[in-house]
Amino acid sequence: MSALAILCALAYWRAFDLPLISDDYLQIALGRKYGPVQSWTDLAADPLYRCRATSILLTHWVEYWFGLNAIATNALSLMLHVVNTVLLAGLSIWRRIPPAVAFAAAVFFAVYEGHQEAVIWFAAIPELLVFLFALMSFLAWVKWAQDETSRPIWLVASIGAFVLALLSKESAVALTGVIGIVALLESNRVRNLLSVVPFAILSGGYTLLSLLGKTDNQHYQDGTFALSAPFLSTVSHSMARMMWFWGIVAAIVLLRGRGVRSLKVLAPMAAAAMVTLLPYSFLTYMSRVPSRHTYLASAVLALLVGFAWVTLRGMQVRRWMAPALAGLLLAHNCGYIWIKKYPQYLKRAEPTEKLVEFSRSTPGPIHVRCFPYAPVIAVSTLVIDHNRPEHEIHTEAPPETVEAADFCYEESKPDALVNLAGAGQ
Repeated sequence: MSALAILCALAYWRAFDLPLISDDYLQIALGRKYGPVQSWTDLAADPLYRCRATSILLTHWVEYWFGLNAIATNALSLMLHVVNTVLLAGLSIWRRIPPAVAFAAAVFFAVYEGHQEAVIWFAAIPELLVFLFALMSFLAWVKWAQDETSRPIWLVASIGAFVLALLSKESAVALTGVIGIVALLESNRVRNLLSVVPFAILSGGYTLLSLLGKTDNQHYQDGTFALSAPFLSTVSHSMARMMWFWGIVAAIVLLRGRGVRSLKVLAPMAAAAMVTLLPYSFLTYMSRVPSRHTYLASAVLALLVGFAWVTLRGMQVRRWMAPALAGLLLAHNCGYIWIKKYPQYLKRAEPTEKLVEFSRSTPGPIHVRCFPYAPVIAVSTLVIDHNRPEHEIHTEAPPETVEAADFCYEESKPDALVNLAGAGQ
């Protein structure tokens, strides 16, 4: 566990000094709005944010304990990533995954750069939480399924954790498909498939509630999500990107070391990865699943790498090859996060940082004339970080009777910043 925590910190240590970034302010605003106990009924009535309940409550409690503190939010995200990495290593309780494979998978997952957005961007904390509860649910289900003498409490615990996953992010429904795939692989298929029924019922009811509330769900109304989206091409594109290039290397090693027998590993993993990506394939603002949304699917990739690592160690190769590949893997993933991604996150934070700086030096009303993110981000930023009254913030032209200072972020261009307003939610 300590080694995995060190690897997580090694990959993400530079993120500790990042300021709040765009949607982070919206996440904190949601925590303030829905976090207090007296607001929970309003949260339950919100068709979008009740599906983010765990992250909203956690955000509220973190601000209550630590105040508006970017270090606290960054530390929380990293801590959740550490816990998730350790849980991934816990997959060794499933007899189909040897301990060496699970540990190697956890090592890769700890430093993998492909899902870095979920760990670095606090607004993406629902991804960490849905992974946490989904994996807890899966582990409890495996404990029950692979041993007919296991107590029913493990199945009950699995269903309970699944409910928490559903309250974390819509992608939790993918766990039903994953458990269904595993149920087919295990002995006593009838018993195990019957145990999938509660998960299917919960997923179906959850989806139905989402569809019934779509008129009040901004993601259905603003074009973020559409059932008519080209989901097959999105899944294919996302799978290809996720596999490049360590997944490709792992697949080659497995095919070389196991031959046709490797299909017993590759086929179910490909199916599981597609199932976990499917809920995000109906997004319309990108032709591929964004980095933060691959966090759950990357666990499957990590297992693929884990199997490949154990296979490589058993092959007759030069002694230096395995440690050299391991060093290259660590250097590539950590280096990419440190050198490539860290400056990008600084750039993402620049508009809100400039806006806060302008607000602190400018009394009276402010007209946010050009801004790369949605107007709600500008309002949330000024209200939260500078306690500025909302009536002083104008995201459209103010009335002629109001003298407002103009703020314009000069680099508000599509090629200068990726407009992620609302995407983290």
